[in-house]
Amino acid sequence: MIQTEPLPWAESVLDRACGRRSAPGFLEELLGRREGKCMVLIGGRALVHQDSIVFLDPNELPAPELTVYLGRTTAAADDGAALPAAFPAELPAEHAGGDMPVNALVNAQSNVSAKVPPVGAPLRYGQLALGTDVLVVVLPDDASGEALTQAPEGSRLAGYREVALNLPAADAGIFIEASAITNWHRTHQHCPLCGTATEIEVAGWVRRCPADNSEHFPRIDPAIIVAVVGPDDRILLGGGSSWETNRYSTLAGFVEPGESLEQAVVREIAEEVGVRLHSPRYLGSQGWPFPASLMLGFTAQTEDTVATPDGVEISRARWFSRAEIQQAVTAGEVVISTRTSIARALIEHWYGGPIQDAAGTPVPAVQPKSAMQREHAEGKASGA
Repeated sequence: MIQTEPLPWAESVLDRACGRRSAPGFLEELLGRREGKCMVLIGGRALVHQDSIVFLDPNELPAPELTVYLGRTTAAADDGAALPAAFPAELPAEHAGGDMPVNALVNAQSNVSAKVPPVGAPLRYGQLALGTDVLVVVLPDDASGEALTQAPEGSRLAGYREVALNLPAADAGIFIEASAITNWHRTHQHCPLCGTATEIEVAGWVRRCPADNSEHFPRIDPAIIVAVVGPDDRILLGGGSSWETNRYSTLAGFVEPGESLEQAVVREIAEEVGVRLHSPRYLGSQGWPFPASLMLGFTAQTEDTVATPDGVEISRARWFSRAEIQQAVTAGEVVISTRTSIARALIEHWYGGPIQDAAGTPVPAVQPKSAMQREHAEGKASGA
């Protein structure tokens, strides 16, 4: 059995409207009404202006490679009401120095990053009014110039990691959903049974093979991510082989077929750093579409005090006390996961409150040798 300290359920900013999107001709009818708004992705990067996603009229853009319906707004879409995609820079005073539960971390994020528009305010760039149908369109690389002419002056194309720390929670959640579904389309264009090119249905949420009529649905890869706590209450963090040498995060790995989540927690940590775990406890989850992960956060205990990196996925491992990790981070000796990741929430859950970053800490970049390696590394170690 999983021992849970559950995250409180929060309403999504977007109602994904499975019933509506399943209707034949729904997407075409929506585009014909010219009532929907779209975010634009080009090479995985979105149009952003200042600290918000730019939402445009899809009918005013160049011919897209892909259009997918994301959903309808159920709240003013930059009110931070849901879809937490980053964790707090400040936490409520009652939790300072105490055992900060992950649900409090998530709740605090929506309070910290929310940018509440005036009641009745008209749609602005980066804002979506209640009841707006939202799409994502993928444009070819050579359409970036034309797309930018439709956006306000000063707009640019940016990846999620570049802007996530400053996005409203709603925009971050929309960016994650859009990235996840478009990544799936990019990598699943042919039937896995016969190789025939598949056709898009249900407003972008199903691909059907015209040869054998099989339906194919978006893929999600479950991965566990673990705060390992030793007998002296220190936390064990590791560094990936492709990361900067001072960068550390919680350990993570994909769940294999037939495994329970707890079995994956024990196996992955043993494989990566040779540490034997017990008492895994589930804390919360985060969608991480790089390319298609669902990160399932755990804390677990060990009686071991020596960690031996495998030298392949993990090149270094280090134990930290609470005082040591704050001192190392403040001094710039160590860079830990950013506040956009569940890894940071797990670390701060153990720490008991926020860990202050060194001034001017950049967002870490992962630079493996190839796109395939990059996607695997980012999915496997979502603590960036």
